[in-house]
Amino acid sequence: MFTFLLKRFYQAVIVMFVISLVAFAIQDNLGDPLREMVGQSVSEAQRQALRDQMGLNDPFLVKYARFLKGAVHGDLGTSYFFKRPALEVILDKLVATLELVFGASLIIVLVSIPLGVYSAIRPRSVLTKIIMGVSSIGISIPVFLTAIMLMYLFSIQLGWLPAYGRGETANLLGWESGFFTWDGIKHLILPSVALSSIMLPLFIRLVRSEMLEQLSSEYVKFARAKGLDDRVVYYRHALKNTMLPVITVGGVQIGTMVAYTILTESVFQWPGTGFLFLEAIHRVDTPLITAYVIFVGLIFVVTNTLVDLLYGLINPTVNLTAKG
Repeated sequence: MFTFLLKRFYQAVIVMFVISLVAFAIQDNLGDPLREMVGQSVSEAQRQALRDQMGLNDPFLVKYARFLKGAVHGDLGTSYFFKRPALEVILDKLVATLELVFGASLIIVLVSIPLGVYSAIRPRSVLTKIIMGVSSIGISIPVFLTAIMLMYLFSIQLGWLPAYGRGETANLLGWESGFFTWDGIKHLILPSVALSSIMLPLFIRLVRSEMLEQLSSEYVKFARAKGLDDRVVYYRHALKNTMLPVITVGGVQIGTMVAYTILTESVFQWPGTGFLFLEAIHRVDTPLITAYVIFVGLIFVVTNTLVDLLYGLINPTVNLTAKG
């Protein structure tokens, strides 16, 4: 286990270095941040003086070395708009995004596993055909269109749920969240359903295909030959092995959902990191844009490592340090 963690650490350092280099390299092509900061009334000479003062005219390698030195100490730059450390701004908005991702993940787990297992156990039933048909349609619909349709139906037409914003929050043990108020939960439902629609059809099909594979395996046939109850065969044996690839894919998709919150948060005006990222692009807040890309990359690296560890705990026969 220690060898695996050490290997993963070195890999993470290399991956984060590449991500930081790419993120920092593209920021020079995003526009002039001074245009948003000082407007049009400042003369060209004053602009150049400000650029020199901010280090914007320095060579790329000088700027990147300065950024890398600060990043090692947890400093990803200072936001031009908020006048605060970029990482601090992101962390302030992260709780709202994590609420959204957690709500969507909960929906995916509670819906995809039962439907996927049922579709595998009863492959010829009418309900299975409906489930697979709906999941096929769901894969083809983009998340922003799903969000708009949900908003139109449940907010505008029926008036059951709010259409935008995070709603009321409450503090519990130092955690400020909308999960602790009824108003916050109502505001969370539509964005969570919209965000889950990206991955839900995929997971239903993944659980079904893996469950079908396990049900046709030799150990399941042997268990049935021993006279074990079908529920024991399905849920104690087949489902356990079904969850191995599901967990692997799920861990990767958590990072993907954090990135996909950009569209969902934009439609529902959800005050999270995705909406913050779009605002940063509009304002040409390059330190905040770079910090966001690096932060999302870090989430991918951490979740992938945790998934590998969970995979090894669930299936002890997996060799985490194997090469290849």
